[in-house]
Amino acid sequence: MKLITWNCNMAFRKKARYVLHQKPDIVIVPECECPAKLIFDDEKLMPKDIVWHGKNLNKGIGVFSYSDYRFKLLECHNTDFKNILPISVTGGKVDFILFAIWANNPEDKDGHYVTQIWKALHHYQDLIATNKAILVGDFNSNTIWDRPRREGNHSRLVEKLEAYQIFSTYHYFHQQQQGKEEHATLFLYRHQNKPYHMDYCFASHYFVEKLKHVEIGVFEDWTSYSDHCPLTVEFNL
Repeated sequence: MKLITWNCNMAFRKKARYVLHQKPDIVIVPECECPAKLIFDDEKLMPKDIVWHGKNLNKGIGVFSYSDYRFKLLECHNTDFKNILPISVTGGKVDFILFAIWANNPEDKDGHYVTQIWKALHHYQDLIATNKAILVGDFNSNTIWDRPRREGNHSRLVEKLEAYQIFSTYHYFHQQQQGKEEHATLFLYRHQNKPYHMDYCFASHYFVEKLKHVEIGVFEDWTSYSDHCPLTVEFNL
């Protein structure tokens, strides 16, 4: 099973081919237009299944299947967390819960980035604890921005996930430390000298044991299309 998450910086319909040449099974796309606007010039680019959520029809979060996987947005979805979607994934060798994440909710006075994920993690803790789970997308966070007095900073989020035996696939595969990543997923304002690691795929131990490869796209290949580079994660399933 191959997953790709890529904040496409809008207009995914014009950019889909650049990630699809990697033949992913599932693609998670923050800042993606709604399905009604996904008019492709090639039928092969049209996904087999879609979950999309957002208030802005040009800029929500989309989850697309390009394989036999099928999706269902769970009824327990709490819209207070806006673009954090609990999705049941079936049709493959194993069923699991996918949390598609674009941590961006300016309406929350407590904090609209990592705080959203922290709150969602507690709200959905029973769902996460009793199922195989993958949390993937644009977290808009990193340990380098930790506020020590804030309960839900990035480091504590990582610790909480690890308590559920859920680990960052990038950090596990490349033997990296949080906050000291060698590979950037975001280049602020598309400036190569402003690299940050903000996109993640956390997966239950079941999946980590089957981890085959993790790769982040390079600046030169992607800066024409987005300020983010795609994160590709492949499991032996």
